[in-house]
Amino acid sequence: MALDQSFVGRTYPPTDRYEVGREKIREFAEAVGDTNPAYTDPEAAKALGHPDVIAPPTFVFSITFKAAGQVTADPQLGLDYSRVVHGDQKFSYVRPVRAGDRLTVTSTIEAIKSMAGNDILDIRGEVHDEAGEHVVTAWTKLVARAAEEG
Repeated sequence: MALDQSFVGRTYPPTDRYEVGREKIREFAEAVGDTNPAYTDPEAAKALGHPDVIAPPTFVFSITFKAAGQVTADPQLGLDYSRVVHGDQKFSYVRPVRAGDRLTVTSTIEAIKSMAGNDILDIRGEVHDEAGEHVVTAWTKLVARAAEEG
């Protein structure tokens, strides 16, 4: 069943604040195999002009994808999440995510398309810090595979 096109442009409420911790950044950098010292050593980060360690660019996916859950769980949208695969991800940074940031995400449905029976959902996540400053925008593309016939 095709997703409701009237949802394009719908914005969901901001998430609760997520406090970015040094240890979470270190764990993420280790998990993705990135040894950049700016991710683990506050002095290395400060030498680059940052107030504390910064997060690898894809770190923010963990909070923007969770925020997109507001969209995917909306019963009125009609998305069968059991058929969803992650199609694409991209980011546009204003500044790096830093340890100590308290971030919120506001998700908006940017597009809904149907192709070969599959529904494609584009979600934009706007990430802001506690002062309301824009930090990064993340775009997530989800594909709900067509139900098998028979």
